[in-house]
Amino acid sequence: MNFDFALVLVLATFITGVAWLADTLLFAGSRKATLSAAEQVAGGRLPEEAADTVTRMSWWADFSKSMFPVLAVVLVVRSFLVEPFQIPSGSMLPTLQIGDFILVSKYHYGLRLPVLGTKIVPVNDPDRGDVVVFKYPKDPSVNYIKRVVGLPGDIIRYQDKIVYVNGQPQMQELLAKLPPRAPETLLYNETLGEVTHEIYNKVQAPNRVGEWSVPAGHYFVMGDNRDNSNDSRYWGFVPDEMLVGKAFAVWMHWPTFFSLPDVTAMRAIR
Repeated sequence: MNFDFALVLVLATFITGVAWLADTLLFAGSRKATLSAAEQVAGGRLPEEAADTVTRMSWWADFSKSMFPVLAVVLVVRSFLVEPFQIPSGSMLPTLQIGDFILVSKYHYGLRLPVLGTKIVPVNDPDRGDVVVFKYPKDPSVNYIKRVVGLPGDIIRYQDKIVYVNGQPQMQELLAKLPPRAPETLLYNETLGEVTHEIYNKVQAPNRVGEWSVPAGHYFVMGDNRDNSNDSRYWGFVPDEMLVGKAFAVWMHWPTFFSLPDVTAMRAIR
């Protein structure tokens, strides 16, 4: 079972907020009254240490007061501004490496309610060539990252390892054969709309041919590692409501737990 951090964060923020509010409304007044009564008996102000003891919050109220502001800030930033993700697979090579830590703009495609994903403020629609994070339609508890190839209303064809959009082939320029003497992988520059990016094609991989008509409110996505990507060619389209955000930067590369994080890998994603 996948860990739903967003749900846990919302619940933790709600519980600590309610606990802090309950203490403020129900118990803070009685603590002040107890302090006032103690000072009357003592005939004056109590020493600071004694006053702190009398007015001390219960452990759960003190914990909630300390944690609620922190959780609330994290919730707002993560839900509406920027969320970090780690790249676990090679489906977006060479653009994204396994172990890259990326930043995703949560507001670029509109503000959505945390957990529910309901769009409350529309902003932009995805453009062809955008690298997007989305909830996998077959299992919404899993996040995927791919590149937008087809927009609503497009007809996408994939043949001879070339993308056709509404009948127009998307330009590819061969950059390198890897390795040079006995090539197994071909590195290309591909242009999708106004975005030029690199892709991999495997020399020995079979040629998958297909044509898809993108329905309204959906997107056709593909990995840049074209012969090693589980994408719309195999399971269909991404509904708009499953979009998480636009990936815009790599901020660290950390391939394994026992390796050293590499912050020099910082770069924009295109």
